[in-house]
Amino acid sequence: MMKTQLTALFDQYAREHHFSGAALIQKGTNPLFAGAYGFAHRGFHIPNQLHTMFDTASITKLFTTVAILQLVDQGKLSIDDCITDIIDLTGTCIPTDVTIAHLLTHTSGIADDADEEEGESYEDLFIQKPNYSIRHCGDFLPQFAYKEPKFKAGTSVSYNNCAFVLLGLAIEQVAQVDYRSYVQQHVFLPAGMNSTDFCAKDEGDAPIAEGYSLVHTASNEIAWRKNIYSFPPIGTADGGAFTTVGDLDRFMRAIIACKLLSEVQTQELLKPHTTLERRTSRGETIRNGYGFHFLYDANGQLIRLHKEGANAGVAAMFAYYPTLDATSTILANQTCNVWELHRQAEQILLEKH
Repeated sequence: MMKTQLTALFDQYAREHHFSGAALIQKGTNPLFAGAYGFAHRGFHIPNQLHTMFDTASITKLFTTVAILQLVDQGKLSIDDCITDIIDLTGTCIPTDVTIAHLLTHTSGIADDADEEEGESYEDLFIQKPNYSIRHCGDFLPQFAYKEPKFKAGTSVSYNNCAFVLLGLAIEQVAQVDYRSYVQQHVFLPAGMNSTDFCAKDEGDAPIAEGYSLVHTASNEIAWRKNIYSFPPIGTADGGAFTTVGDLDRFMRAIIACKLLSEVQTQELLKPHTTLERRTSRGETIRNGYGFHFLYDANGQLIRLHKEGANAGVAAMFAYYPTLDATSTILANQTCNVWELHRQAEQILLEKH
């Protein structure tokens, strides 16, 4: 019955709401629903499949978080270390009291390259500056590090992409290896994520789904535009790794099994780390942890921990339900409200358990 309901829901979104991508809802080792829709390449009508690799946008921040906590495990970093003591930020506006914990929980107060909470467009950054000129963590610094902070560290919450750019630079400084190589070797491989990588959109042989952004023509008809000029061509510490729905489930299972972190740091990852809260329109509460966001119902009971991602032509939602030991993953390669799709799928999942 649940599979029938979920199938009907995803079929509807593919038919009526432009859903193109893949989804997996899995309890333990038991898949409750798995499906792929739409095209990895619209021009040649190449269909998406469950093993198709999709851009994850900000879900990549979870990989950065695990990498940081691994270095904490090794005694090479402390969560309370100030970022300016780790990397050279001389001459920038990054305050000297911003810690690793502030950066992980979006409480650093530093300026972002595009403040999307204030309505700024990330795509607009690349009207004057070529997006292909940004390929490494350090390339982002001129776009945010010289702006004045929004607030004093630890006093408020504001979602911040470039906080994770700084974390990526910290990983490179401490581990003495580039960010992508570190994550590939110490996160993806130990987790068994064999279909996850930092693929470049301009790489000819990359086995990835292309991204398509919905636009309206002059006559108000729907059209689709490739996202190749919308953000940097290859992912870094704040976003852009490519993965499959199955690999994200493997990632979560590896976390729970303490394959990536010690038991102490695993528990740190699986709980919130700020008392600052946001409320949803349904009376739920969201608190930030290290990378993950934690959603509580009106009675204070934890519903899920999750991470989402969004860019032009990318829409992604990844959630874990501790009481069910279930994951829910939706990865889309074109504009679609996957968050409402996820909410409805979540209702079906929770009602049936």
